[in-house]
Amino acid sequence: MADVSLTVQMPRRTAILVFVAFAFAYFLSSLIRAITATLSPTLTHEFALSAQDLGLLAGGYFLGFAATQLPLGAWLDRHGPKKVILYFLLVAVLGCVAFAMADSFQNLLLARILTGVGVSACLMAPLTGYRRWFAASSQMRANSWMLMTGSFGMVASTLPVQWLMPLVGWRALFWGLAALVMLAMVLITWQAPRWQNVAVVADTDALPTARPGYGAVWRHPYFRSMAPMAFFIYGGMIAMQTLWVTPWMIRVAGFSPLQAAVGLFWLNIGMLSSFWAWGMIYPRLARRGYSADRLISVGLPLSFVLLALIIAAGSSVGVWAALAWALYCMSCTFISLAQPAVAMAFPANLAGRALASYNLLIFAGVFAVQWGIGLVIDGFRTWGWAEVPAFQMAMTIYLLCTVAAYAYFVATKSHNSPTPSSR
Repeated sequence: MADVSLTVQMPRRTAILVFVAFAFAYFLSSLIRAITATLSPTLTHEFALSAQDLGLLAGGYFLGFAATQLPLGAWLDRHGPKKVILYFLLVAVLGCVAFAMADSFQNLLLARILTGVGVSACLMAPLTGYRRWFAASSQMRANSWMLMTGSFGMVASTLPVQWLMPLVGWRALFWGLAALVMLAMVLITWQAPRWQNVAVVADTDALPTARPGYGAVWRHPYFRSMAPMAFFIYGGMIAMQTLWVTPWMIRVAGFSPLQAAVGLFWLNIGMLSSFWAWGMIYPRLARRGYSADRLISVGLPLSFVLLALIIAAGSSVGVWAALAWALYCMSCTFISLAQPAVAMAFPANLAGRALASYNLLIFAGVFAVQWGIGLVIDGFRTWGWAEVPAFQMAMTIYLLCTVAAYAYFVATKSHNSPTPSSR
């Protein structure tokens, strides 16, 4: 397995300060990512958006995000998290300003893509650093608590945004976000350590082709076994959380925009709690022999059952729609264990590329699912279907894709072969 003897471990206080600096940036990136769900009724009304327009607008963020992942991984391995994330966050500031000034759907979309590019290093940069700075036993916890911080951003994108909208308007919100991103840049400049290139030796059994390139990542059997789930399940979970849960609650379950924002708020509280719990319990489970693969295999089918129940219930679920969606998204968090597991399957000098490759699949999946569901809904409406059945059919197609991705993971035997103990 990968030799971690050269890992640089920080003093506890230093590690906490570094974590907080990066976590604040990731909090903001998650808020920016999810804010379109809360703003969707306002933007739909102001710019006369169709379902596919709304899906494309939300997905534009993830399109920009995904486009940077491959060069990002190489830059992180070469230049380190601090230098790379500061350049990217500068682009995020420009994207927020452009969104605040947009006067058409096309300008909104371009600004959204630019913003996605700008925040695309906010998770990969710290995870690349943690691979070297933190002990192996701490990396699953650090990953889960970074995701928990992201859930705080999701929570902030719901009721707080809904309350601020009548007071300042959505454009002022994006001016404020631009200022907060600049504050995050200051914190990272102050706290993040400099990067030193370290040669890392790889065990040939764990990584037969340890050349520092993307080919070694994409050819790895473990990475391939995880790839479809990254695209459909992880990406789809984010697509639901950041967009389609809100239209479902409004158009299918009959919620008002404020009720939907409240439902989304509690959904994100549930996600936050789930990631906090994973950070607390996974190290104990790992010590008892419960690997990430085993937990994913056992836990993910629950999400399929819950989504099938949501689809079947349709509008009859009523006020319980928010709870049902919260339980569904929480059950999907088993897939979050895959991200650090993929990183730990590779030596530290390939961690950036491995994480970026996996993240590329996730956010390409988010874009595809967000836009694809909108296209399917509009397509069925064009063929004369009512709105609720059109939503149900789009979600059914998505459910079948997630089940197929899981079946591929279970069918491949590579994830049952000897792997690094940290996974």
